[in-house]
Amino acid sequence: MAAYDFDLFVIGGGSAGVRCGRIAAGHGARVAVAEERFWGGTCVNVGCVPKKIMVNAAEYGAWAEDAAAFGWDLAVAGHDWAKLAAARDAEVGRLSGIYGKLLGGAGVTSFDARATFVDAHTLDVGGQRVTAERIVIAVGGTPTRLDIPGAELGLVSDDLFTLKALPKRSIVIGAGYIAVEFASILRGLGSEVDLLYRAALPLRGFDEDVRAAAAEALAANGIRLNPDTAPTRIARVDDHLMVSKSDNFMREADAVFFCTGRAPNTTGLGLDKAGIPTTAGGAIPVDDDHQTAQPHIYAIGDVIDRVNLTPMATAVGHALADTLFGNNPRRANYQNVPTAVFMVPPIATIGLTEADAAAIGPVDVYATHFTPMRHTISKRAGRRTLMKLVVCQRTQKVLGAHMLGEDSAEIMQGIGIAVAMGATKQDFDRTIGIHPTAAEEFVTLRTRTREAGVVQAAQ
Repeated sequence: MAAYDFDLFVIGGGSAGVRCGRIAAGHGARVAVAEERFWGGTCVNVGCVPKKIMVNAAEYGAWAEDAAAFGWDLAVAGHDWAKLAAARDAEVGRLSGIYGKLLGGAGVTSFDARATFVDAHTLDVGGQRVTAERIVIAVGGTPTRLDIPGAELGLVSDDLFTLKALPKRSIVIGAGYIAVEFASILRGLGSEVDLLYRAALPLRGFDEDVRAAAAEALAANGIRLNPDTAPTRIARVDDHLMVSKSDNFMREADAVFFCTGRAPNTTGLGLDKAGIPTTAGGAIPVDDDHQTAQPHIYAIGDVIDRVNLTPMATAVGHALADTLFGNNPRRANYQNVPTAVFMVPPIATIGLTEADAAAIGPVDVYATHFTPMRHTISKRAGRRTLMKLVVCQRTQKVLGAHMLGEDSAEIMQGIGIAVAMGATKQDFDRTIGIHPTAAEEFVTLRTRTREAGVVQAAQ
């Protein structure tokens, strides 16, 4: 008789947990996965997928307006929020169902229940005691609110996907991925939008040129930017909300969205009973093999608060399953992870920012701003494209590639392969461009815009 009920128990049925469980089962392990909310996790249900559908919806309104410049005589009667919500929810339901089917097809035992630790090898799964030789924690994150008076009156990112109607006036608090994406969605669908953030520019951590271009694009789309500002209080006044700001001004709104980050979803897991510590922010510390303080317990995905991206989570889950049960020890690479911000227009990036690269040594910077062909015709404001390469002077390797502009995410996926392989600027230069496209600009950047990092290297 086996010492444990399962060889592997995964807590969390999101991207990381499902991939890890499915691959481990494929290697012959006895696997169970527990999910208390919805299969597919944040990405499928209240993140990447429904958000991208709503970004698409927001873009269609602008495209319909632009059609006249190309000779189309279109009349736009307005937007049907309920119709969009129905289509979005149907697709989310379809994808969420696929996750469950994938596990079942792999022979994984699924629990639609909350799993909490009883001890280091025992879990309470919806009232049932289950033991496992190895356990993977993949519970993801949860949206947070600021600690200000009236915070309970505000919504979090999950709530956008359950709204019954578009708010006429919206305030979005924050300036990260989610904040600028939600601001773009709400504005594109017809809401008046204020974006409040504490820094001078949105998107902290991104390349400074990209941040400046993003602020310009958001403003051109009609989003009111409130930089260097924080909310201090939210109050209900009659049928609307009033947000007090740190600059001593106020804004009225019908809905206020907190897009101020996510916290690892570790509260109530009983980690103390298993001897697993967390950071002050709730994240689970792990080593390079994703082992926690207990060597047989692992943590992957957003719960470790390292690179909180769905493809990164699935890559780590797959690598861990191969390592534990596939006789193929390996690690997913956290370096050169491409990512995109689906604001309007979108941003995509891979590798080092100019500032980060310059802190290491001298770099050459190649950058270009231009209006894509579509908008030389449409004349739409705020659609200028930025492309930028950061190149190591010594090796000529491309250390970073950054873009703001239409189709940037689709373009950057291919650029990401080159950067991850260590391509040089000369490799880019001898690649023939596809004409006429915006993407060809990445292989026709010949004139260096500036040098950076020279002073630091000389010290």
